[in-house]
Amino acid sequence: MILNLENISAILVNALIAFEEGLRKLNPLAISDIRDELTAHVPTLDAARAFLSAADQNAPQENGRQEFLRACDFILIAIRNFANGEDLQAAYISALRAARKSCRAQEALFPLCGVFPAVNRYFLEPGAASVLLPGKKTQSYKTGLFHFGVNQNPHARGGYSLYIPETYTSEHAWPLVVALHGGYSHGRDFIWSWLREARSRGFVLFAPTSQAMTWSIANVEIDQEPLSRHLEQVYSRVHIDRSRILLTGMSDGGTFALAMGMSGNMSYQAIAPVSCALPPLDMRQARGKRILWVHGAQDWIFPVSWTVQACQNLQQSGADIKLRIIEDLSHTYPREANDTILEWFGMDSIR
Repeated sequence: MILNLENISAILVNALIAFEEGLRKLNPLAISDIRDELTAHVPTLDAARAFLSAADQNAPQENGRQEFLRACDFILIAIRNFANGEDLQAAYISALRAARKSCRAQEALFPLCGVFPAVNRYFLEPGAASVLLPGKKTQSYKTGLFHFGVNQNPHARGGYSLYIPETYTSEHAWPLVVALHGGYSHGRDFIWSWLREARSRGFVLFAPTSQAMTWSIANVEIDQEPLSRHLEQVYSRVHIDRSRILLTGMSDGGTFALAMGMSGNMSYQAIAPVSCALPPLDMRQARGKRILWVHGAQDWIFPVSWTVQACQNLQQSGADIKLRIIEDLSHTYPREANDTILEWFGMDSIR
């Protein structure tokens, strides 16, 4: 293959798709097979990196070369560090850490959506029309992806990430999805689990980061108070339809979404927890709450039997609750569930 930036964009996107598919199947017993599948992408990535690094330093830089080089480095690090560990638990933890590197690769590529069609398609749902004209920048001072925190440090706690669609206009109010990461994760990483849908369907996406390494489930106010302040900042910046706010979260983020959504201090029209546990709460607060709970039948952290019982308890307490069990899902985020959640929420149209 004769390498150029166009086919390198496809190489990088294909590797990211493989990584996404591997994470979807992630469980301790499948780690070895997933690692082998990812490693198959290393030769083409190495060739792409060599091409990108060999550019004449004195020549004008092609648009995208440096971004591609950063993305390529992050993907290679992610694959080579995937599931390194002497036992299954250590391998699983290293796989989750590698996933964060794939998020950094997406950050490097995202500004190139208006330049490379393969990159633009990767950040859209299948069937969605392109939201960018060729040559148009993904980022402006009003729209795009923003990170707010301590010096915008990607590891800082307590900040938030915000995506405002490139098609945004203040002439009408926009729906908002509040997406809460799992334990020991970060809003700057979890936002990528929803950004494709936000671009395709036209909603604002808010992904906060917990103050500590996970959410304050036992004392909701610790994380709820700064999250409320951050939401007020979003409301002052973006015209949000406050009657169309979806609260969702993965694992500890799903548990905290239930705790916060039923605390009585904040108003959310819909709550969609994923692969989580029922938090301690006054079940009387469940009355009238609209909930879609997504869970994996193979979840080894929060057994699905717990979720079935929790949903029965919530229903008996007056919640309008639906449960979707995904048979082949373990304890990982199911991107395909986003479509189910959005359809249930009433935001099922792709532009």
